[in-house]
Amino acid sequence: MTISYGALAGLIAAIAFLILVLFTIPMFTRTAKLLRETSTTIQTTNESLKKMTEDMDSLMNQTNDLLDKTNDLMVDVNGKMKTLDPVVQAAADLGESVSELNDSSKKIAKRFSSNHLSRTGLISSIAATAFARRKRRRGEN
Repeated sequence: MTISYGALAGLIAAIAFLILVLFTIPMFTRTAKLLRETSTTIQTTNESLKKMTEDMDSLMNQTNDLLDKTNDLMVDVNGKMKTLDPVVQAAADLGESVSELNDSSKKIAKRFSSNHLSRTGLISSIAATAFARRKRRRGEN
């Protein structure tokens, strides 16, 4: 039995194709396994994203509630600050009055010291002023 060149070439091509198929089978099985793992990973990722989305929605709702409460609190604080403004202004006015009183006291003290009143003269002047005030009060009652 003799084999022609064409048949020999066909036999070599068939053997090469068989070798090619035998080497590609493990690659295809690994590729199939990789695709299954990839599918599982994508499914797990989708579930995680769904859970994270639910958690973010819950967090956003809580944040909105907190912002609403903060806004209400700020409105309340601003209202109370407006109520306190007159008190602060009155305290400032009182401070100015005390400062003016101190200035007046210093001026009076300077006048007395510049006039060189003696202690007894100062005491008698104060006593006379007190006596005049008392007399005026008694006359008013």
